[in-house]
Amino acid sequence: MSTWKIREIEPEDNQEVKKLIQNVLVEMGAPKEGTAYEDKSLDDMTATYEGRGKVYYVVEENSKIIGGAGIAPLTGMEFEICELQKMYFLPEARGRGIGKEMIEHCQEFARKNGFQKCYIETLPSMKHARNLYKKCGFEPLPGPMGNTGHYNCTVFLLKDL
Repeated sequence: MSTWKIREIEPEDNQEVKKLIQNVLVEMGAPKEGTAYEDKSLDDMTATYEGRGKVYYVVEENSKIIGGAGIAPLTGMEFEICELQKMYFLPEARGRGIGKEMIEHCQEFARKNGFQKCYIETLPSMKHARNLYKKCGFEPLPGPMGNTGHYNCTVFLLKDL
């Protein structure tokens, strides 16, 4: 039986989620500029993910948030393509099938909200994440879609929902 659960983010989670995302990016050697590290949305994730076609989920285990991921319309392509956003996990969450379940959870939300495709950007250095995306059916693209503002993310993937 799993000891973790996926739930929607709550206002009291905002700072813990921001710290988690920034810490994982530092751990992975990601640049702070041109990545999610500097996103203003990290200051109030509950507000960022309010509204139609948006959700942010956290993974909680023993009253601690150990990961998260969100879905939102892809800027510039809002009506048919969503983006899997800010998917990060602490080391203790990795290798346990949580990432795969989180992706499935997010994709189900996206389908229910009428999206046809799901896009994601990542960094070349995030090899394990890229492998997970490939296992989940994401295909590489030759270049970026939409306007995420993450100019240091140079791996682009898309999946039909």
